Amino acid sequence: MLQKILTFFQKETVLSISAILAILSMFIVHPSGKYLSYIDFRTLSLLFCLMSIVAGLSEIGLFDYLAEILSRANSIKSIIVLLVLLCFFFSMIITNDVALITFVPLAIIILKKMSEKQKNYWILRTVVMQTIAANLGSMLTPIGNPQNLYLYARANMSALALIRLMLPYSIAALVLLLVWIQIAGSTTENHISELFSIHKTKAPNQISLIGYLILFLICLLVVAHIIDYKISFILVIGYIFFKNWHLFKKVDYSLLLTFTALFIFIGNLKCIPQFNHFLISIIDGHETLTAILSSQIISNVPAAILLSGFTKNYSALIIGTNIGGLGTLIASMASLISFKYIAKEKATLRGKYFMMFTIANIVFLILLLLCINLL
Repeated sequence: MLQKILTFFQKETVLSISAILAILSMFIVHPSGKYLSYIDFRTLSLLFCLMSIVAGLSEIGLFDYLAEILSRANSIKSIIVLLVLLCFFFSMIITNDVALITFVPLAIIILKKMSEKQKNYWILRTVVMQTIAANLGSMLTPIGNPQNLYLYARANMSALALIRLMLPYSIAALVLLLVWIQIAGSTTENHISELFSIHKTKAPNQISLIGYLILFLICLLVVAHIIDYKISFILVIGYIFFKNWHLFKKVDYSLLLTFTALFIFIGNLKCIPQFNHFLISIIDGHETLTAILSSQIISNVPAAILLSGFTKNYSALIIGTNIGGLGTLIASMASLISFKYIAKEKATLRGKYFMMFTIANIVFLILLLLCINLL
């Protein structure tokens, strides 16, 4: 029994830690009906729908087909730049978590076509940079991530004002990403023809592709708050049930449980008076730094919601919670998505990925903190 528990903990480390934190917090804030208010069902629904749709797109061969097209690029750097920038720019429109759910599987499929040496070198580095790119690209627009939507509305700020506020940091982030790719690519072979096993892949079935893309578009409308999330949830459940119900088995339910446990833990933290008094005493005049540090512990979305109750300096909170998405694995919940994909691909890579992710995030965080001091 003990061995099974240890095995589960090793396989689902993030879920296990999240569950432990949630359970410990229950001893301080006893379970009650208000626990339901902690859980962001909209986020969980969107994650479920998008994972189901991506599983469907993968099954009909869309990613393999795109991988073959992208593998015709004339250099590895070109492919890596494309994979990273897809996350950076698409996250501005479809949010950071959606960008990662969409493009990390594509990256893994493409990079697995490399030689063994190049594959091992690039998969971890690319997914780490995709995660950073999604978290930083999403900070430019109101719809890029949940904390921007919340703070932008609370501050009664125009979309243009938010873009102007975050544009210098977005430019700096883009430059840093391109510099990193240039440095990382300088130590490896660069001729794509020698590294890929190119083969013709059949184009995906058009009817199935259109069906999944329509569902994907509906999810984007939910992200934009044009359609209620319950509508997308019902449509996705219905379509996949009749189209291919086996796709439900490919949904990462442990990720959904991880998010749920974190929602409970964070919700309970907000109910602890000592924690609230502590925030009041330290936040005044240090909003940006407090937002960054809080994000490392409770993630940037809950940090934005929590801290907005103690200050009216929303611009500082927007900057702090966006840049605060860098750092720890839970600083931005979207980062858990990439970690889960890596763990699912090859469990032995989790430790290396976690170390590389943490180092890269700290470096980017320090450099962007310097930008804050200069601007």
